[in-house]
Amino acid sequence: MSQRSGYAPGVPCWVDLSSTDVEASVRFYDEVFGWRAEMIDDPAAGGYGQFTYNGKKVAGVGPAFGEGMPATWNTYVATEDAAATADRVKNAGGSVVMEPMQVFEEGTMAVFQSPDGSFISIWEAGRHNGAELVNEPVSFCWNELVTRDVATAERFYSAVFGWSPHLQEMEGVKYTEWHGGDASIAGMIEMAPQYPPETPSHWMTYFAVADLDATVGAAERAGATILVGAMDAPPGRFAMLTDPQGAALSVIQLREIS
Repeated sequence: MSQRSGYAPGVPCWVDLSSTDVEASVRFYDEVFGWRAEMIDDPAAGGYGQFTYNGKKVAGVGPAFGEGMPATWNTYVATEDAAATADRVKNAGGSVVMEPMQVFEEGTMAVFQSPDGSFISIWEAGRHNGAELVNEPVSFCWNELVTRDVATAERFYSAVFGWSPHLQEMEGVKYTEWHGGDASIAGMIEMAPQYPPETPSHWMTYFAVADLDATVGAAERAGATILVGAMDAPPGRFAMLTDPQGAALSVIQLREIS
C-alpha cells in the first residue's frame, strides 16, 4: 500500500534529512525528485520543514545540530510509547542521545545509539503519523542497517523493537531481513571492506524511482557524488550516492514498478 495514514509499532514510518545547508538541500531534492519543501514558520521548529510530493508528505528536512555534525538521512521507527522504548534501549545496552521530546502536537520523538554504533530515531504519533506516501516513486521504500557488528545489532534491535532477524543469501551475499510478525520491515548487512575505515555503522534509506538511470543522471548534474553505480539486486536496480552536502542515500528502480 503506497498511501499511508498510520504505522504499526516497530515499522519504519518516517525519514528526515539533517542538512548542513537546508536551502541547498531543498534545491537538490526538488531537481532530482520533484519534491516541494514546506518549512514550518515558527522559530521553535528550529528551521525544520517537510518535503511533499503531489501533496503527500514524504520526508523531513532540517539543519544538522551541533558543530561539525555531518549531513545525514535519519530513520524513524513507529512506537506507541516513546518512554518505554527508551527504557528498553538502556536495558539493551544502548544510549539515549535525545530523551523523548514532544514536538508541538505532532508527536514525540527520541534518538538512540545502538551498541554497534548506529543511530536510530523513534516517533510516537500525535497529529503527524509519518510518511503519507511510501514504496513508490519518489518516496522511501526500504531502510537498511549497514553495520560493523551484526551480532550486537541483532541483539539490540531485537530487544528494543521486537524484531526477528531472518538470514538469507542474496547472490552470495549474506543479508538479514528484519521481520515484525510475518512482515519484512527492514534489512541489515555487514559493512563491506570497501567502506573507508572511519565509516560508522549507519542506517541507509532507499528511495524508489521510476527510472534509475535518469535519476542518477539528474543527481550528478545537481552535484551528487555516485558512490556505487547502477547494480542489479533481487528487488531491482539500485545505486548509492551522496547529495551535495554529503548525506548518503540509495535509489532503486523496483522490479514491480519497472
